[in-house]
Amino acid sequence: MAKLIYVSNVSLDGYTEDERGAIDWAAPDDDVFVFITDLLRSVGTHLYGRRLYDTMAVWETDAALAAQSELSSDFANVWKSADKVVYSTTLAAVPTANTRLERHFDPGAVRDLKAAAARDLIVGGPNLASQAFKAGLVDECHLFIRPVVLGGRKPALPTGTRSQLELLDERRFSSGVVQLRYRPL
Repeated sequence: MAKLIYVSNVSLDGYTEDERGAIDWAAPDDDVFVFITDLLRSVGTHLYGRRLYDTMAVWETDAALAAQSELSSDFANVWKSADKVVYSTTLAAVPTANTRLERHFDPGAVRDLKAAAARDLIVGGPNLASQAFKAGLVDECHLFIRPVVLGGRKPALPTGTRSQLELLDERRFSSGVVQLRYRPL
């Protein structure tokens, strides 16, 4: 059975967005970018909420982005090759290949997807990840802790739910980013 992995950039105080809803504070340096690209190589399917999907779709819809560097090109190719499931009640259609649109997050359907998948799945976006955590679907959690304090907006981890986590691995980057990999117990 494939794993469902939650991956998120997180401020030191636990948030994924600044007070304006922006994520520009989380732009990766080259070392982090290579690490994240390598992490995504093992993933067959990305599960996204609408906002994160809109942010990520440019890796396919904006050819100039991939042309900026070899690292960008590699990431774009890895991202485009994966299947995507976008959960949205407002999108009429999705502009990227290998992408299907679902109106609601269905834990049973995600369980079935995990059981049938040959490669791991990633859930992205704190709202969608919160639903997956609450349904007991998350098998691993990769947090990229950024050395910045945002003061609040959207928490990276679910509120109102208690989960015990076991630290599986950690990595420090020269930029001050720390990657922590956990497994829910």
